[in-house]
Amino acid sequence: MELKRKEPKEIKRLLAMRFSAMGDVAMTVPVLTQLARQHPDLRITMLTRKKFLPLFEWVPSNVEVKGIDLANYKGLLGLERLFSMLHKQGFEAVADLHDVLRTKYLHNRFRMTSARVAVINKGRKLKREILGHGTDHDPLPSMFERYADVFRQLGLSLKLHPDEPIIDLKNEDFLPITRFAGKKEPGERWIGIAPFAAHDPKMYPLYMMGDVIALCTEYGYKVFLFGAGDKEAAQLERFEDENVKSICRRLGGLHDELLLMSRLDLMLCMDSANMHMAAILGVPTLSIWGATHPSAGFLPWNTTRADIIEQCDLPCRPCSVYGNKTCKLKDLRCMTQITPDIVADRIVEKLVEKRS
Repeated sequence: MELKRKEPKEIKRLLAMRFSAMGDVAMTVPVLTQLARQHPDLRITMLTRKKFLPLFEWVPSNVEVKGIDLANYKGLLGLERLFSMLHKQGFEAVADLHDVLRTKYLHNRFRMTSARVAVINKGRKLKREILGHGTDHDPLPSMFERYADVFRQLGLSLKLHPDEPIIDLKNEDFLPITRFAGKKEPGERWIGIAPFAAHDPKMYPLYMMGDVIALCTEYGYKVFLFGAGDKEAAQLERFEDENVKSICRRLGGLHDELLLMSRLDLMLCMDSANMHMAAILGVPTLSIWGATHPSAGFLPWNTTRADIIEQCDLPCRPCSVYGNKTCKLKDLRCMTQITPDIVADRIVEKLVEKRS
């Protein structure tokens, strides 16, 4: 007698986890948003760090975002306490979008309760293979597709639509932003520049960025400088004038920064969290790449290689997947060979493209 194959139970409650880094967490937003839209009866809980909660402020109503302070859940006892709290919520499936020690512990504890578990394949081996051999590589799967594959492993259908709007800000109060930035006049162009990144080899030299800022003001653009913390604030304040404003410590946190970012005509940034935040807000985004390379899968949402500014013909690129290695040539020529004129010209081209 042929045994009937048992169909997997429908998932009604799903837990997804990603704690860092900020750019990687931002990249979960469009994937979770489209999963929620395509499965309106699915209740999704996203577990992340408390400081990242503003990134998820505009996700669909069937997504609950739980922000925690990891310092409150240290060691095995802390993780077991976190698991116990989560287990009470009756999740039938767990999507580990991080696959680090903390999330490994949590997803394995859920496995012991018969919950369905899927874990991200980060493609670490493939990413290492593209290092130091020039830049002529077929692109690896994007992180967005890698996240989506985790949900597909759980039996959830998911089709990513990069051109679909992710964040809707039509009901937001922009008055605090207007007070800070002023009224945007007809025909005026607002440019955001985020010159910092988690690691120095991913940063365009600040003295050269100063020339880019000066060129933007010569073209009549209003420039807003994005950064965080006292050290970055002090560095950015040196560039301020009538048409250049630093947002560091001037707005009410990440929520307000995202609102201001949404009103920009263009965002210039590094391979960084700001790049991903601007892209999911639908802001035309240009990014400068040096030590890292978009072929590793970190191209931002709904952007193409045409939106990347890079020095392509250096055989040492990329020298690391995440930009955390010291430049072997000691001169960061992957960045310094990109002149401020090149960057400013690309900004002008992108703005003309946006108008047409």
